Amino acid sequence: MGDFAQKIVKLQKDKLLKILNEAYAEEWLAYYQYWIGAKIAKGIARSDIVKEFLEHANEEFKHLGWLADRIIQLGSTPLIDVTQFQEYAKCKYLLPINEDTKSLVLQNLSAERCAILKYQEICDMCKGQDYITFNLSRKILKEEIEHEQEMEDFLIDFDYYNK
Repeated sequence: MGDFAQKIVKLQKDKLLKILNEAYAEEWLAYYQYWIGAKIAKGIARSDIVKEFLEHANEEFKHLGWLADRIIQLGSTPLIDVTQFQEYAKCKYLLPINEDTKSLVLQNLSAERCAILKYQEICDMCKGQDYITFNLSRKILKEEIEHEQEMEDFLIDFDYYNK
C-alpha cells in the first residue's frame, strides 16, 4: 500500500495490526478445525456435515488471505511463525476429542460465535476510521454469521433425527 493510503487510516496502526494478526491466526485455526473435522467426522448426517465443513474450511482460508493482504497493505507482515497462532488467537482451536458429528458441530458453532464477536469488534474499531478494513471485516462478518446459522441448522436436524 502506498504511503498516502496508509496515512489516511485514522487509527493507531499498531493496535489495528494487532487485532488483524489475531484474526489472521484465528482464521488459520478455524480453517484447520473445519478441515480436520471433515476428515474425522462420524455419525448422523456425516456426508452433509463433511461437505459443509470443507466449504467452511475453504472460506476461512479465503478470509485469512484477505487479512494477510490487508496487513501487508498496512506496511507490516502477517504472522509467519505457526507456533504463534494459538498465542495470538482469542478464538482458540478446539481439539476434536470426540469425532461425533454433533460434537464437532457444537465446537464449530462456538468458534463461529467467537469469530462474529471479533469481526464486529473490528468493524466498530474501523467505522469512519479505516474504510478498507471496515469493508473487509464486514464482508467476513457476513460469512461468519452464515456459518453460525448453518451450524445451528445442523443442531435442529439432530433434534429431528433423535425424535
